[in-house]
Amino acid sequence: PTPTLEEVNAWAQSFDNLMVTPAGRNAFREFLRTEFSEENMLFWMACEELKKEANKNIIEEKARIIYEDYISILSPKEVSLDSRVREVINRNMVEPSQHIFDDAQLQIYTLMHRDSYPRFMNSAVYKDLLQSLSEKTVEA
Repeated sequence: PTPTLEEVNAWAQSFDNLMVTPAGRNAFREFLRTEFSEENMLFWMACEELKKEANKNIIEEKARIIYEDYISILSPKEVSLDSRVREVINRNMVEPSQHIFDDAQLQIYTLMHRDSYPRFMNSAVYKDLLQSLSEKTVEA
């Protein structure tokens, strides 16, 4: 989805504004890919999907996949979590719920907000998008 100029301007106001729009998440994900940290966004989005699930079997399956893809120390897409959060997840994997990764998700959200978001706001990805939308608005 192509964002509007208003949306792109709103992303500069807060990280939450960026993350609530699909176009914002896409643009940010493109930027994260250039920084080799796209797994943070992928993990966050997988957790959002898991929270919507009600079927116990599907929750267990999705939780196992998320664990193998992002939590396991053997995964090439492992996200950076502290040991306390990892231990809690490891204990809860016996019987996972749709909220098993909430603490980890918050940690990754905070990491993206603190580290990647300021760089995104200063990146060519963001500035080029803002400029192209500004030019389109002037033409219209």
